[in-house]
Formats: sequence, structure tokens, C-alpha cells
Amino acid sequence: MSNKSPNIDDKQLIEELADPKSRRAAFSKVITLYQEQLYWQIRKLLINHDDTADVLQNTFLKAWTNIGSFRGDSKLSTWLFTIAHNESITFLTKAQAEREMIADDPDGYMQQQILADKYFDGDETQKKLLCAIATLPPKQRQVFNMRYFDEIPYDEMSEILKTSVGALKASYHFAVGKITEFFNKEEI
Repeated sequence: MSNKSPNIDDKQLIEELADPKSRRAAFSKVITLYQEQLYWQIRKLLINHDDTADVLQNTFLKAWTNIGSFRGDSKLSTWLFTIAHNESITFLTKAQAEREMIADDPDGYMQQQILADKYFDGDETQKKLLCAIATLPPKQRQVFNMRYFDEIPYDEMSEILKTSVGALKASYHFAVGKITEFFNKEEI
């Protein structure tokens, strides 16, 4: 991933994952190396700790199930982040459909999740930023989080999200505009 990734030898780890004798131990290394990064990537999109933990578990289950089909065309971290992204979007799509059946204001629901999160330890400005981010469509929220918080270059995001660099830049630009508008409305 970006310069925040752990310093590991992808090639050696991939070889260990390919060998049935060392696969379990190698996958344990994968979990240790990427668990925290994936957790926060998912958490920024889903907001809720319990939902994030569930999606993280599903991400690792899907990675374990499909490790034999990993061809090594991309970095292992990129492959894992792609799985995490897809699992997050699947979760959000299902949750959105459920919320729309019971609530007229799905953005308000996400903001309530932020405000009620017992694990949140930020100040009011950080809560306000998270509430603003929660109003973004999932794709814009993901792009904003990856670029703003994780400083992931657009070319790496393009691999993970399977979207052109130009479209990612546009999504980020629109997200920043919406967040700015959110803050400006709150000032009134």
C-alpha cells in the first residue's frame, strides 16, 4: 500500500501462502501484519465498531478461502484492501436497504452511530468531520478516507477500487466540496 504499510517481503509471504505446509502460519502472519490497517480502513467506511469487526472477519475468511487464486499480479496488501473494500460495500448496501425500510433519514442514522459510539475518543470538531463524512455516498466516503486520512496515492486507490485515477480525483473533489458545505451549514 502506501508508505504506512508494514515492511514485509511480499514474495516470501506469498510463497509461504502457496505451500500447503506453511499456509496456516503464513496466513497468521498476514492477519498480524494487516489486521489493524484493514480494521481502520473498514471502520472509516462503516463507522460502527461491531459492524467493522464483523466485516474484518469476513474479509479474512474470504481471503483465506481464495488464497489459492491469488496470482500475485498486485501486492498482497492491495488484494486484501480490495477484499475489505468489496466486503464493506456489500455490508453497506445491505444495511442501507434495511435502514431505508425503517428510517427516512439514512444519513442521520449514521450520524447517530458516530455520536453514540462509546469507542470514539475525539473532540467535537472530529465528531463533526465524521458526521460530514457520513453524509457522503459510500464510494466518495471511501475515496475521501483513503486519500485524506491514509494518504494513499491515486494510482494505488485505482488498483484497489478498480476505478480510473481521474474518477477518483473527481470523487475526492466532490467529497471535499460536500464536507465544506456541511461545515458551512453547521455554522449558520
